[in-house]
Amino acid sequence: MPLPRLTRRERQIMDVLFRQGEATVADVMEALPDPPSYSAVRATMRILEEKGHIRHREDGPRYVYLPKVEPQRARRAALEHLLETFFAGSAEQAVMALAELSDAELTPDQLERLADRIRKAGEEGR
Repeated sequence: MPLPRLTRRERQIMDVLFRQGEATVADVMEALPDPPSYSAVRATMRILEEKGHIRHREDGPRYVYLPKVEPQRARRAALEHLLETFFAGSAEQAVMALAELSDAELTPDQLERLADRIRKAGEEGR
């Protein structure tokens, strides 16, 4: 079942939760760039919970939020969205754009692993 799409702020909150493992609303606010109000963060986290991305546990009077989705599944959903949005669904165009980045200086070993992965995907018909 595909995950519902996330807004920019929802993605930022998920990033915090993946990095920290768990967090309260106050913890998330501390980690967000230009955070909105406490109630806005709390409301966004409630939406993320309704969408099935996070869950909470009670720790005394406060809620501690945890990712419900494993990072690999979240990464895949984000990459699929990125491919559709910026590369018309083309993995080739996305890989080429990554390779063209000046920061993307790859070692010979990394290039060989990529080439092996591409060959394997071709053999598997992907």
